[in-house]
Amino acid sequence: MGFAPILRQGNLIAVAVLIVCVLGITAALRVPVQMIPDLEVRTITVDTRWPGATPQDVEKEILIEQEQYLRTLPNLSRMVASASTGRATIELEFPFGVDINEALIRTNNALSQVSGYPENVDDPALTTSSFSDNAFMYFRIGKRADSSINLDLDMMRDHVEDYVRPRMERVAGVAFVEVGGGAQRQVRIEVDPRRLAERGLSLTDVRDALRARNVDSSGGDLDAGKRRYLLRTVGRFGEVEDIDTLIVAERDGALVRLADVASVQLDHFERRDLAFYNGTPSLNLSIRRESGSNVIQIKYAMLPEVERINAEVLAPIGLVMTLSSDDARYVEDSVANVWVNLALGALLATLVMFAFLRSAKATLTGVIAIPICTIAAFIGLLLAGRTLNVISMAGVAFAIGMTVDNTIVVLESIDQARRRGRERFEAAVEGVSRVWKAVLASTMTTVLVFAPILFIEEEAGQLYSDIAIAISASILASMLVAVTVVPALSARLAFGTSDAPTPGEAWFDRFAARIAWLTAGATRRLVVLASTVAAATLALITLTPPAEYLPEGE
Repeated sequence: MGFAPILRQGNLIAVAVLIVCVLGITAALRVPVQMIPDLEVRTITVDTRWPGATPQDVEKEILIEQEQYLRTLPNLSRMVASASTGRATIELEFPFGVDINEALIRTNNALSQVSGYPENVDDPALTTSSFSDNAFMYFRIGKRADSSINLDLDMMRDHVEDYVRPRMERVAGVAFVEVGGGAQRQVRIEVDPRRLAERGLSLTDVRDALRARNVDSSGGDLDAGKRRYLLRTVGRFGEVEDIDTLIVAERDGALVRLADVASVQLDHFERRDLAFYNGTPSLNLSIRRESGSNVIQIKYAMLPEVERINAEVLAPIGLVMTLSSDDARYVEDSVANVWVNLALGALLATLVMFAFLRSAKATLTGVIAIPICTIAAFIGLLLAGRTLNVISMAGVAFAIGMTVDNTIVVLESIDQARRRGRERFEAAVEGVSRVWKAVLASTMTTVLVFAPILFIEEEAGQLYSDIAIAISASILASMLVAVTVVPALSARLAFGTSDAPTPGEAWFDRFAARIAWLTAGATRRLVVLASTVAAATLALITLTPPAEYLPEGE
């Protein structure tokens, strides 16, 4: 392989390195940041609500019917069903490698075949979730310290649902904001049994009247000359007062309205969730992110929006929203800790290279591979669709020591060529020509060691594939740097031109000899000590009789 034409293109190599650096910095800024890698979703949850039903009725009327059709889903590995008061839940688990979107479609088609649902059963809701979909920021809304109003949690929740949550969900990267505490709104109809019995009516009559009235229906179209009119019957209730005037039945020529047998009011569901902060009632809000979004960017976009909501929406009514928990800061701290370890590793690698190369110029030539290969790792993560997390950053840190191996091999070969009297350019060409095959073999063996991790479909493969991608990208970049950038730079720097040791080299040789003498002495002492301990242990085992041959009482 002829390296001379390549090494003569110093400007071209410099431009290529700059392009890689720009692309790497752009990739580092665009790669999503989170705590751990995204795990493949393999579970579909079917949630069906039936308000007021007992678990026995839920199992008999909903679960058994749904299981009859869901058990035939392709690739279904496990199905777990549970019934509780007013709720049926079925978890469907699929093996790794199954397209979860296709599984969702098949599940929905299977549920559409169930036709025997009782009255008042909500449509089944299908959801998929993974660890990365969990909430990562938590806020609380409570009374301000200088406010003397008495808080109604139910009314607070209505206000938050209408004016606070929509603004928070408009922040880029936010998928959903869940509100906890208080109760949701509902129309409560309390029927008087005595007045109902006096008119010869039952609860079924009231229910049927409400169901028949609270619908909008289409009446088709009407042609009138050149015009066509679309007919539509509006029947849904718009106000609570409209429900009072509902005609339930006719008795002896008189109309019985709902207000005659019941009272209607806009109220809330029974409160079952309570939230307190420092002993005072409050509402909790949890933030969930979109898949592939950056939690740190969401955090710093959400905090200014929260300040605006406090000033514009909550402060006029005596409320305040504060951050109660923030998992994003753990991501920041973890990533920052890895960055510090990465910098320390690069510094130690530089010191070790300088100690053995004993040349500032040679060390600079070798160290230049560290930032280039680190940046290349970010490009590999972005192209592979991975995220910047603790595991991928650990892979980048691990790769620092590996990336300088190829550089040291090429530098040593070039240094030997110079000491034999070759000119700079000739030494660079000869040095890299002698070892590039070894560098290629070493790089490919390292990459092939990590390559099998990419084919593991279980959680281990999904977690640790980031390390394989980061290290492989860095190692491949180090090989290209070692056979192009390092010899091109060596041809323009002067080092290793004389066999006479410099004062620094002589001092290092004496220091290395002293360490070798101490290490050799310590090694001899350790060998003697280990041999003595092994001999004593063997003698003790040999001379000690088995337990069955010991005299009784010993």
